[in-house]
Amino acid sequence: MAVLEKLTSQQAIDLENKYGAHNYHPLPVVLSKGEGVYVWDVEGKKYYDFLSAYSAVNQGHCNPKIVGAMVNQAQTLTLTSRAFYNDKLGEYEKFATEYFGFDKLLPMNTGAEAVETALKVCRKWAYEKKGISENDAQIIVCENNFHGRTTTIISFSNDPVARKNFGPYTQGFIKIEYDNLEALQHALENNKNVAGFMVEPIQGEAGVYVPSEDYLSKAKALCEKHNVLFIADEVQTGIARTGRLLATCGNCSCTDKNCSGTPDVKPDILILGKALSGGAYPVSAVLANDDIMNVITPGSHGSTFGGNPVAAAVAIAALEVVRDEKLAENAYELGELFRSEMNKYIANSKIVNLVRGKGLLNAIVINDSEESETAWNICVALKENGLLAKPTHGNIIRFAPPLVMTKEQLMECVEIITKTLKEFEK
Repeated sequence: MAVLEKLTSQQAIDLENKYGAHNYHPLPVVLSKGEGVYVWDVEGKKYYDFLSAYSAVNQGHCNPKIVGAMVNQAQTLTLTSRAFYNDKLGEYEKFATEYFGFDKLLPMNTGAEAVETALKVCRKWAYEKKGISENDAQIIVCENNFHGRTTTIISFSNDPVARKNFGPYTQGFIKIEYDNLEALQHALENNKNVAGFMVEPIQGEAGVYVPSEDYLSKAKALCEKHNVLFIADEVQTGIARTGRLLATCGNCSCTDKNCSGTPDVKPDILILGKALSGGAYPVSAVLANDDIMNVITPGSHGSTFGGNPVAAAVAIAALEVVRDEKLAENAYELGELFRSEMNKYIANSKIVNLVRGKGLLNAIVINDSEESETAWNICVALKENGLLAKPTHGNIIRFAPPLVMTKEQLMECVEIITKTLKEFEK
């Protein structure tokens, strides 16, 4: 095959299958271009993107402001390492800490790295500030969580595919049921060495499970009572996805004139990634106030690429797009519309049981077992009809389009989804 020869979809798939590790099971579509809410395959077919790279592309594909910031910085200075200062990192740290309401930011690259960083910060705080004996700290996590796939993170996962044959596992974690305050209270009262509670405000990978309205606020109150750090993993739910700047904003909507945009359930440690760069570059961050973050000292943690000038410039631009284009407000309004329209269909459907979610992070539950291929087949049919989505946990289909979507585009997508579902009604 000539180097400049254009690949067909099948040729691209064959290359990945032959030369790449088989750690993913992609939908059979090969993408080569993206703009806004759309992507195109190598043959030129156009699709609505209803996954947004797992909510990394909230600002839309190839957002011109973000790409412009990336190109401009890449032509000036890309990497210094943290052995030296650069003229972009401090500017980014100031912007982001003021934007989210924290004293300090620790820059990393990927979501999993940020989760690992938060765990380390929490443990060090426990030993140096709370007085827990070294190596005895416990961190409470929730069943069916998804925080990444590093060795430590899979140690407290209950996904057998992620865990099997990767042991021995890291100790120091207590698993409790999600959205169960009694379980959290019991764990806090019966374990004197608890340092933190790490939770997803909405469990995305598990099927877009939205907890009870008062779960986060009461969980935070329990943590405060027991001097335990409340750690919010907002890698997927943060940056306007759920109709708020952060999902920990509780019940206020960003359409509320009285909403300040700051969380009314403020985490002690906030984990961000994905849309922090608008999908243009790997950028993640951990934010906390000085009394927590100051346990990190020179040499105790680091990253060669974390905080590089390109990442800093891209993240500022990505957050400015969210603010200036009012993407949280748009996600809130379109999310309400999407669930309303889907509920109209579900009322007379035999194939869909329910729709759930917040903002533009939603899922439908297919009336079949997790072991069935119905959801996968529906996603393949959606692809044929011009919309890309992906199943999670067998019988659940997640819908998470870019937040730059318009009402007209959303209604066209609802039509595609309902038309496709009708093909599977029995």
